[in-house]
This record gives sequence, C-alpha cells and structure tokens, in this order.
Amino acid sequence: MAELSLDERLNLVKQVGEEIITEEELKKLLSEKKQLIAYDGFEPSGKIHIAQAVLRSININKMAKAGVKFKMFVADWHAWANNKMGGDLEKIKTVGKYFIEVWKACGMDLNNVEFIWASDLVKDDNYWKIVMQVARGATVKRIIRCGQIMGRADDEVMQASQILYPCMQCADIFYLKADICQLGMDQRKVNVLAREIGESLGFWKPVIVSHHMLMGLLPPSSGLDDAKDAKDKAIEMKMSKSKPDSAIFMTDTEEEIKRKMAGAYCPAKQVHENPVLEYCKYILFEKFNELKVERPEKFGGNVTFKSYAELEKAFAEGKLHPADLKGMAAKYVNLVVEPVRKHFEADKKASELKRLVESFKVTR
Repeated sequence: MAELSLDERLNLVKQVGEEIITEEELKKLLSEKKQLIAYDGFEPSGKIHIAQAVLRSININKMAKAGVKFKMFVADWHAWANNKMGGDLEKIKTVGKYFIEVWKACGMDLNNVEFIWASDLVKDDNYWKIVMQVARGATVKRIIRCGQIMGRADDEVMQASQILYPCMQCADIFYLKADICQLGMDQRKVNVLAREIGESLGFWKPVIVSHHMLMGLLPPSSGLDDAKDAKDKAIEMKMSKSKPDSAIFMTDTEEEIKRKMAGAYCPAKQVHENPVLEYCKYILFEKFNELKVERPEKFGGNVTFKSYAELEKAFAEGKLHPADLKGMAAKYVNLVVEPVRKHFEADKKASELKRLVESFKVTR
C-alpha cells in the first residue's frame, strides 16, 4: 500500500464498486484515515457459487491492496431469522465453516480478512442496544423495503424475524466500526439506511462500495419488467442457488461446468445481458492474462484474446461463435475451480464439511 498513490488506491476501489456513495467521501477516507475497515456479510446457505467465492476474493484482494482491512461477517443468526436451512442454526453454522474453507482455497488474501460470527456478537448487550437504536430510528415500512437484502420482495417479508433482520444488519455496520460497506448491489438498500440514520444515532455515515452482481447462466425470465430500475433488474437476473444450473458452484466437476456453460444464455453478437461474457469480464480476465479459443482452421483457427475489450469486440462483430465462447469459458472456469475442488478432495475436514452441506436441504 505504501508504494501506491492516493489515485492508484482510489482506482482499485473503483474497479470493485459498480456504484460508490460517495466517491468524494471515499477519497477523503483514503487520504485521511490510517486504517480503513470494510464490512461484508454473508448468509451461510447451501453450496457456495463462483460469485460468492472467486469474485468475492478478487474484490477483497483489490481492496486489501488499496489498504483496506476486511471484516467478513458470518451472518448465521441472520440466516436463522431468514429461515435458511429450515431454520436449523447448527446446520447454518456448518455451512458457514464450509464457506470459510472455500475462501481459504480460492486465493483470498486472508492476511487482511477477519471472520466474525453473528453468534458471537449477539452475546454482547451493546450489540442489541445498537439494534434497538436502528429499530427506533426507522419505520416498519422503511425496514420492509429492505427485504431485497434477504432475497425477498416486500410482500415476501412475512415473519417477524425478517423485520428484525435489516435492523441487525444495519447495526452490524456500526458495531463492527466499518468505514466502508462493501457488499453486492442487492444489499444497497440497508447500506443506504445506515447512511440515512447513522449520524442521528450518534454514529457516522458509512461509504457504500457496491460490487456488480454476476448474472445467472439461464435465460432472463420473461416476467422481468423492462421499466424497472436497472439496478433492481440486474439483481433479479443474478445467479440463484434455487436454480442450480444458473451458477457454477465451487465443487462442480469439470463435466458439470461444461454442461452448464454449454446451456448458458449467449445469443450471437449480443453483448448486453450476456452471462458468458460477464464470466469472462469479471472473473476470467481477472485471473488470466489472456484467453485462448481453440477451434478448427475451417472456422478460423485458434485465436488468443489479451483483453476483455478485444474479446467483446470480436463477439459483437460475429467473429466468435457462441459455442466457441462457451467452450473457452468452460475450460478456464474449470481451471479456476480446480484448486478448490482438489482441496475438498484432499483435506478430510473440508471433505466432511462438503458432505454435510450437500446433504442439507436448501430453503428460501
């Protein structure tokens, strides 16, 4: 970090943030505060997919390079409140341990990451005091509007525990002393709530750095409303654990990766809302200096792309067939997943965690 200028550090964070609220405040933090703390929280629920694992690691490593320490929050009580894993807290904790094991194996800079469990925070009366402050500072209507953070529409917030959830997540930010909320675009509503009420509760206004939500591989639903806010529409199109073929999971076999990628939505020449290109942009070109397409001479022969812009241009002009793009993506995605897969095969503790998690029934 000492070797990087302020502008270089700012640029690294901007590579992570699809939306930053606000860039001016972020720059001030980077220039004035010696040690910045960023917060991210995750619900342990089912198997972990490539966006949660690899994309998360890529973003954290960029932030760490910019001089930011991460507090990764294992939101086991939040998942319990949201009825994940059938509301079985012990199963949720097992999944949390499995997630951490994946991150250990996929290249996350763990020297700059601290894992914190919600089940430890809830033992502290001061935590519940902050939860109550948040609840007193917001209306029920405002809290229900945060249902998106739980993967739920407003009319799906049915249990009283799901009202408590956003209050807890907002309190997490202040209890953990986070300068930056660095979560996905689907979490922005509760982060904005923290900015709205933080100073009035005697805290601060955290900076929001929201990262891109990787698209699911399946075709977009015909029920999506084109008139919706682009951010909300993108969130609806993200990969989903309830639709296994919409995502690559970190212990998928090479055959499963090839099958899922072969069936991915990838219309010829279409660049916008193309999940295969998104994998290339947000994951593969972050992990590899170049991507090589292998094809017979009669179809143009092998071709190597040294940047995403070059790849996108060739696809948009019809110089690269969707089948060739998918085949290339499957090959490199498998290379990304392979070290994690091998870790879970070789390590007995990790293997047992994987067996347990795969035996659990995932619930919404």
